[in-house]
Amino acid sequence: MSDAFELTAELRDDMGKGASRRLRRLADLVPAILYGGDKAPQPLSLIRKDLEHALENEAFYSHVLTIKVGKAKQKAILKDLQRHPAKDRVMHADFMRVSDDVAIKVNIPIHFINEEDCVGVKSEGGVIQHAVTDIEVLCLPGDMPEYVEVDMLELSIGDNVHLSDVKLPKGVESVALSVGEEQDLMVASVAAPKVVEEEEEVVEAAEGEEGLEGEEGAEAGEGAEGAAGGEAPAADEEEKGEE
Repeated sequence: MSDAFELTAELRDDMGKGASRRLRRLADLVPAILYGGDKAPQPLSLIRKDLEHALENEAFYSHVLTIKVGKAKQKAILKDLQRHPAKDRVMHADFMRVSDDVAIKVNIPIHFINEEDCVGVKSEGGVIQHAVTDIEVLCLPGDMPEYVEVDMLELSIGDNVHLSDVKLPKGVESVALSVGEEQDLMVASVAAPKVVEEEEEVVEAAEGEEGLEGEEGAEAGEGAEGAAGGEAPAADEEEKGEE
């Protein structure tokens, strides 16, 4: 599994924010750290284009990787990435060493399948909502799946998928569920379309406006009648004056 992704790294002695900036700007390298196991943390630098190319593959995030430093190779998994807040550039990478016989916690991506053919979507006009896009699991490095699938085919509007409904491979355990059943969080659901609710609100608003217009029209009519009734005495007074 680790043969699929191999990164060549170099040890770095120059530490600190200034050193990291120089690595990124002048050498086009990405500062990184490799830690864990019974060895001391190793500050590393990686070739930017090689790392970014590897990151384009979703499997890179949930595979055991090989970090090559000189002639030595170490197995590790990607634990964290720091990206530039405004640019799509990796600023720092964290890798954790792994051993074949030690279980690790890792986040595995969820692939939602049959969403277009979902009963609640295709027949009932519903909308699928994703509560999470990955699941934290505990397993040996050799048992770590690339992803897990959630089949949405038979779900209707109002149906939910929880962690307990997700089928995990043998040897893989949900970290949340290992704590207790109260951690059986929702993964996805099929909800009624919001468009219908918005249309109903528009209709109600329109009906309210029509009612207001009717009331305003009635008030305007009463005002006109009052004005007509008020003009008659003035006319009578003028006629008396002429007499």
